[in-house]
Amino acid sequence: MIDVEVVERQAMAEVGAAKTVADLDDVEQSVLGKRGALAAAHRQLGAMDPEQRRSMGRVLHESRQRLEQAITDRRVHLAASEREAALAADRLDLTEAFEAFGPEGRGHLHLTTRTRLELEDTFVGMGFVVAEGPEAETDWYNFEALNIPPAHPARGMFDTFYLELGEPETVVLRTHTSPVQIHLMEEAVRSGTLPIHAVIPGRCYRRDTPDARHLAVFHQIEGLVVDRGITFADLAGTIETFTGTYFGADIHSRLRPAYFPFTEPSAEYEITCTICHGGGCRTCSGTGWIELGGCGMVDPAVFDAVGVDRSEWSGFAFGFGIDRCAQMRHGIADLRALIENDLRFLRQL
Repeated sequence: MIDVEVVERQAMAEVGAAKTVADLDDVEQSVLGKRGALAAAHRQLGAMDPEQRRSMGRVLHESRQRLEQAITDRRVHLAASEREAALAADRLDLTEAFEAFGPEGRGHLHLTTRTRLELEDTFVGMGFVVAEGPEAETDWYNFEALNIPPAHPARGMFDTFYLELGEPETVVLRTHTSPVQIHLMEEAVRSGTLPIHAVIPGRCYRRDTPDARHLAVFHQIEGLVVDRGITFADLAGTIETFTGTYFGADIHSRLRPAYFPFTEPSAEYEITCTICHGGGCRTCSGTGWIELGGCGMVDPAVFDAVGVDRSEWSGFAFGFGIDRCAQMRHGIADLRALIENDLRFLRQL
């Protein structure tokens, strides 16, 4: 009869000595496999009397359990070690400094990112909080809750990319950051946390042909204020305060009538041309003003869609492009320069 205790002791030593998972597999096969030592011992049970067979069967079973547990524990340890070794071997050294990137060999935040952070700081200083939301939205959040129902002519202004996700609702890459307004108001109504004073930065998508002033993927920031007694004068004052703070005391803002489906009344937001400072040039078509974005009082239909009591609350919203803001502040002739990754351009900023 095979000595099970000796077999187990020898197998435990081999399990502990295994250096790789492959070595451990060989040990497991030699001990626990169909032709292994324990299987051979099990076949010998048929020649024993019933009492001896029960006793020996229990010994074999317990020995097999201990060996299986030891092999499992060793396998976990070896697999982790092998994974660490593989990761170390595949690791890329990203610390090497290339002369092409300057004497320090370090990069810097992209102009668009820096502009976004500066805008956030400006608005936080004015008492706003920063909010964010998903870049893929349902049709309801991106259009319908913002008073843009199906077949509305305004949808032509926001042609976008549709996602085929097998969802019951249509899903789009958001065309503006305004869907986050809906999320904020819904949450405020649920939690009873009105009023809202928030700015919403983020990436947006439209099927625009890239040119000097347009990109298919662009960055936008907008503000939303919902409070008691808010008027159009509050909107105009907020925009003028921001303009002077961000662009400088000699740059001012003005509003002219416009149309947006989610605000009423609506206005285009223009600032003094940063190139000619109001004197008139080719950039501003001789007017002395450059359009920055849109704004207006939140349309009551939007309040109705999210359950805000329009008899108690009023509000305003405004929005403009972060890329466009960077373009005007730094005198960049073509927006496409922001996404071309030309080192000659990036080094200047």
